[in-house]
Amino acid sequence: MKEKIGETAGKIWKILKEHEEIAISQFPRMTKEKTLVVHQAIGWLAREDKIEYRTKGNTIYVALTESGKK
Repeated sequence: MKEKIGETAGKIWKILKEHEEIAISQFPRMTKEKTLVVHQAIGWLAREDKIEYRTKGNTIYVALTESGKK
């Protein structure tokens, strides 16, 4: 399971390199992974200080931090 979470974190990172920010709800479809795995992968990236969260209305978005872009 840990390997799958790491792979999904990599997919999310690559997607975010191509887009400024994306709603968290879009990642399961974009990565073709289960929501639980996506949320764990996002947590992995947050723990590594690769992403930051933004809230607009009721939607939570993530974007790469400056250190996450490298």
